[in-house]
Amino acid sequence: MDDDGSHKVELYIYDLTQGMAAVMSSMILGRHIEGIWHTGVVVFGREYFFGGQGIQSCPPGGTVLGAPQKVEKIGETFIPFQVFKDYVRGLAESTFRGSCYNLLKHNCNTFSNDLCQFLCGISIPKYILDLPQEFLGTPLGQTLGPLIESISAGGENTQHFSFEPQITARESSPGFDELNSEIEQARLQSIALNERRNTIKEKIAKKERKKEKKKRKSQANGHINSESDYSSNTGMSEVEANNAEVNGATTNGDGAIPSEMLPSEKVLEDEAKEKREEEERKRQRDPPVIFNNIDPKVELEALVKLLDGKLSKDDETSIEELHQYLLEGEGSWALSDGFLVFAERVLRDPGISTETRVHLLRALANAALKDDVILLLHQDRRDHVLMNYAQDIDRHSPEEQQAIALFMCNLFENSSSSEWLLYISEWTYNNSQTSNIRASTKVAVHCLLASCPTLQDYGTAIIHNLACKEVKTVVFDDVAVELAMAILQFFNSKPNEEHLFRTIKALARFVTVSPDVPQLVQMIGPNPSTFKGTSERVDQLIAQVAKKIR
Repeated sequence: MDDDGSHKVELYIYDLTQGMAAVMSSMILGRHIEGIWHTGVVVFGREYFFGGQGIQSCPPGGTVLGAPQKVEKIGETFIPFQVFKDYVRGLAESTFRGSCYNLLKHNCNTFSNDLCQFLCGISIPKYILDLPQEFLGTPLGQTLGPLIESISAGGENTQHFSFEPQITARESSPGFDELNSEIEQARLQSIALNERRNTIKEKIAKKERKKEKKKRKSQANGHINSESDYSSNTGMSEVEANNAEVNGATTNGDGAIPSEMLPSEKVLEDEAKEKREEEERKRQRDPPVIFNNIDPKVELEALVKLLDGKLSKDDETSIEELHQYLLEGEGSWALSDGFLVFAERVLRDPGISTETRVHLLRALANAALKDDVILLLHQDRRDHVLMNYAQDIDRHSPEEQQAIALFMCNLFENSSSSEWLLYISEWTYNNSQTSNIRASTKVAVHCLLASCPTLQDYGTAIIHNLACKEVKTVVFDDVAVELAMAILQFFNSKPNEEHLFRTIKALARFVTVSPDVPQLVQMIGPNPSTFKGTSERVDQLIAQVAKKIR
């Protein structure tokens, strides 16, 4: 992991023919083919790939194919390992089950492309994805294509993905089945051990609370606490000793993981560390402005009533999935790939009422407050249903504008979803290039300069949240001036103290990250000092801006 929290993503490329395709393809196929490509994605220290047995992982280069022929850097990802793990598990249980494998249409390269899109928003090289069609375009390919498809269609013997490390041996072993059985037993024992450890830790915590209570009482009576004696004799508290016993070992002096620790324990420790770091980032960051006064039950009931008689079987499934996610505490894995198809139909079908769209968006605004909503957002990185709809905010009814702005405000509740709003990867929409950060900027500016007080409230919130994100300056290179100009124009509307605080706070950030914004403030105005005396917190921000525009 890099210092900025990113993880390198690489594509390992293998030629299944070991160079024979380049030599023989012209003779056999009548067309030159450089290689028959297999790919795996390397991230978080492991290589992930897809085949007839479903999704598997191994150490980089650890398959029977040996070292890759090529390694291409895809980019960097800021997606947390826990989110990545949930995403891959969802794929393994849906579109990338072993039975879904098809050599020509749904293969290892299809999986690698989806994973790279999820992690970095970037596709794998086109020459790899185009290989099946290139083969089918040859006379031999047209002859053998149906036969290959029938062979690779797969059966019902699907193995589900397990996130425990899976290592594919380089050479077959006569004891392979026996070894697999032992590994499975070890995995089950590890799970049992983990459950036992959690139980013991709960008991220790309870015991410690009692001891702390007893200690306070003892100190009040002038007695010496027994734990002090224990600490002086052993160098560690009783709780620390108990924890060491639970964990089975302590770390080495340099903080390294001892050799006795199982791989599954290392994964758990990494997850716990990542969770602590995320909580610390939340604690230190400026709190976002969000709106959590949404009753998901009310929104869902209204949605079902308005769609009564208009739902297909798939639509009913999507509504049930949303119900499970919002009201029954299920994770976002409950939302299948078809959910976004349903959402797009509701948002774009002219035969569906504005009120229906508003209730769907408000339900999604409630979902935006959940920390695993990022999985739904990443499913949308291919078709951009939600961001294309946001990009068209000025074409929607006032009620829909408020609902989409509410949704985007609430996405700032969690780091992963707020970072998603700032992605700079571009796609084409309505014959022009756009991106998540461009769509987010358009919504912020449109709402801020609207005459509707509710939209202004959401606009000041979105601009505040955008500016308070701790991201690389490059994200704001294209949009800081546009946002700052909108803020200066907004100042002419005589905003209230809360809205003034949000927007000047954003301006203070933009004058820092963009060299053009200070000049813009001086040239266009009004100067923020005009609002001096509004409140103490506003005055502090005005002073910060003043230092940059002198």
